[in-house]
Amino acid sequence: MLVPALLVLLFCVRGRAGRSPHFLQQPEDLVVLLGEEARLPCVLGAYRGLVQWTKDGLALGGERDLPGWSRYWISGNAASGQHDLHIRPVELEDEASYECQATQAGLRSRPAQLHVLVPPEAPQVLGGPSVSLVVGVPANLTCQSRGDARPIPELLWFRDGVRLEGTTFHQNLLKEGTTGSVESTLFLTPSSHDDGATLVCRARSQALPTGRDTAITLSLQYPPVVTLSAEPQTVQEGEKVTFLCQATAQPPVTGYRWAKGGSPVLGARGPRLEVVADASFLTEPVSCEVSNAVGSANRSTALDVLFGPILKAKPESMSVDVGEDASFSCAWRGNPLPRVTWTRRGGAQVLSSGPTLRLQSVGPEDAGDYVCRAEPGLLGLGGGTAEARLTVNAPPVVMALHSAPAFLRGPARLQCLVFSSPAPEAVVWSWDEGFLEAGSRGRFLVETFPAPEGYRGQGPGLISVLHISGTQESDFSSGFNCSARNRLGEGGTRIRLGRRDLLPTVQMVAGVAAAATTILIVITGVALCCWRHSKASFSKQKNLVRIPGSSDGSSSRGPEEETGSGEERGPIVHTDHSDLVLDEEGALDTKDPTNGYYKVRGVSVSLSLGEAPGGGLFLPPSSPLGLPGTPTFYDFNPHLDMVPPCRLYRARAGYLTTPHPRAFTNYIKPTSFGPPELASGTPPFPYAAFPMPSHPRLQTHV
Repeated sequence: MLVPALLVLLFCVRGRAGRSPHFLQQPEDLVVLLGEEARLPCVLGAYRGLVQWTKDGLALGGERDLPGWSRYWISGNAASGQHDLHIRPVELEDEASYECQATQAGLRSRPAQLHVLVPPEAPQVLGGPSVSLVVGVPANLTCQSRGDARPIPELLWFRDGVRLEGTTFHQNLLKEGTTGSVESTLFLTPSSHDDGATLVCRARSQALPTGRDTAITLSLQYPPVVTLSAEPQTVQEGEKVTFLCQATAQPPVTGYRWAKGGSPVLGARGPRLEVVADASFLTEPVSCEVSNAVGSANRSTALDVLFGPILKAKPESMSVDVGEDASFSCAWRGNPLPRVTWTRRGGAQVLSSGPTLRLQSVGPEDAGDYVCRAEPGLLGLGGGTAEARLTVNAPPVVMALHSAPAFLRGPARLQCLVFSSPAPEAVVWSWDEGFLEAGSRGRFLVETFPAPEGYRGQGPGLISVLHISGTQESDFSSGFNCSARNRLGEGGTRIRLGRRDLLPTVQMVAGVAAAATTILIVITGVALCCWRHSKASFSKQKNLVRIPGSSDGSSSRGPEEETGSGEERGPIVHTDHSDLVLDEEGALDTKDPTNGYYKVRGVSVSLSLGEAPGGGLFLPPSSPLGLPGTPTFYDFNPHLDMVPPCRLYRARAGYLTTPHPRAFTNYIKPTSFGPPELASGTPPFPYAAFPMPSHPRLQTHV
């Protein structure tokens, strides 16, 4: 068993001693960051000679510390064949192709490329760190990365950790072809929500996978953002409304402008507007425009104004032929929308509801005025009516009007009423002897004139009158035709002339005249009788009425001088008449008791009156009978149920009512009363049956 082991050992020694130098590990391409350490491995087998490294074909030396290359050295166990090249810190100049060579064996490793990576610097955003933009205006944000970054960095945009799209990349090269700078542009249209937002530009490459960030803040300038409100939003017509215009803006607001329906509201400048609401606010909104240095913004709002119906379009009158359709329309506006009904003038039946009335196949009976009515709103506001007339074109309608009967050989007049639409072409009177349309012919004359508006509840009409002078027997026996025609046809009526006899009328007039004559004779006889008795009574008693002397001294004498003895005639009643003086013969004269001071006419009349049993004075109402200028009579009949005595009742004392409204009366209180003097055969009567007369008592000393 020892023999085989020796054979194996021998074989191994002989195999090893027979191998040639070779590379157990060769250097490979290496990427290293600037400033870090680079290590290129090299391991040789079966070689114990000189080993060196070359850089781009330049030998670095065979010593382990590589003198002359302060940042370079060779490490590893030379006996084991390890010869690794170290570079620290790596610089850009170290980027080259390196080989490990076994000089004595003539071995060269494959070239190993050393790549030096340069991390990008922090990028810069033009205009940062606070960039001012205008809302709604497209803008560009530029991010730049400068330096010798290797490889070329990638520039990215982020907002709130989310990458933004819509960027472009641009690279600037130096003259030598090396990278000078790169930049990235972000296109955006900012909104008001972007104010204060933070955007990040990130420079990222293989040398720095996490990248380097630069943040900016957006400072936005924007026109006003307007909010317009009304309080209250729903309002009744006539109430006050306040509009409030609120705005946010950057830079601040510089002015307000109010408008209604597109027309400026004069005098309104601030953020508040107070108005009195009317119906126009429902269709003409109120707008508020707010301005600043960047621009302006406008907001508008319409009020919900409650108001009653207002007529917008009246129905139009129309004329149609009989059998055709007719249609009327009217328009009302209101809030809430009014209820519209149609009726016929003078009627209560609702013909239709809504803005349109349609009548099919109209006839003459449909002609008239139709009323479009809008009911008042919920609050009782507004409402009203509008009318339109329907004229139905049809053949004329002719009606006879009342005509008074006529005397034979006297004048007569016949009338007819014509309703026609369209207007009649002619109105003709015809009779046995002929016809007449207008003007005169023999005994006949025709006049035509418009009928009063709305006559007999119809529309416009004509009244045609036929005058007859000197009627004849044939006029009463035969009738007269009144006819009219238009383009749609003809209509007419027959009228008969009534006759009035002369004899009954004369008898009636004669009877009335005879009755009137009889009544006049009776009244005249009674008046003459009373007048004669009154005259006789005044003549017998001279102390009843006497003239007070001349006007020069009558007013200054006392009662005793004018009346004489009070025992003979009793107390005297002086009545001064401003207009009449009665003398002893009953003649009239004019006197002035004031001697011209008051410019009046006067006379004193003294009457002796008796007393009534039990005291007191009675004067019955004056009688209306008597001729002008005769004394006044007093009617006892209502109290005594007797015929007037046709004489004055003579009393001893009492008061006499002034017979003229401008009279002046002096009176003396009576001291005694005597029995009344009555005509023979006159029965006694109760004095107390007469009420005490309430006569005005005037005492005037002129």
